[in-house]
Amino acid sequence: MRIPTALILLTTLAILSACGGITASLRQSTTPVAAREKANDVVMYALGLIETGYRFGGKNPEAGLDCSGMVSHVFKQAAGVPLKGSAVDIAKQGRPIERNALQPGDLVFFNTTGTPYSHVGIYIGDQRFVHSPSNGGKVRTDSLASGWFSSRIEATR
Repeated sequence: MRIPTALILLTTLAILSACGGITASLRQSTTPVAAREKANDVVMYALGLIETGYRFGGKNPEAGLDCSGMVSHVFKQAAGVPLKGSAVDIAKQGRPIERNALQPGDLVFFNTTGTPYSHVGIYIGDQRFVHSPSNGGKVRTDSLASGWFSSRIEATR
């Protein structure tokens, strides 16, 4: 079942207003309010990319995005935070957080190919994340709680 983009956006806005997410990369911002606003911007920007095509090595929406390209693009555009490299490289730039402490805007890493940190997405709340999977070919949301990704989550940053 495919969830309409408008419903995802409305649900995410409700979640963000209730929990005031702060991204792992932005948690060290000068004020909690500024960090919360940037985290909200990250989530909203990521949701705006839903249905953008996948392209291996892609770093911009016009040409297509892979998972690390999507994360890098979102953080640069929405929060002014440069994240470069592959999912492995991005994982090294963040600091670990407990899975039960995830906030919207945090990063979730997966082992999808038998290789550590082979996939990355942006947590949006309610056990859901935005990512750009090669399977399916478009940016979409999926659940951390069930399905194929639930058994492959490897780290949260």
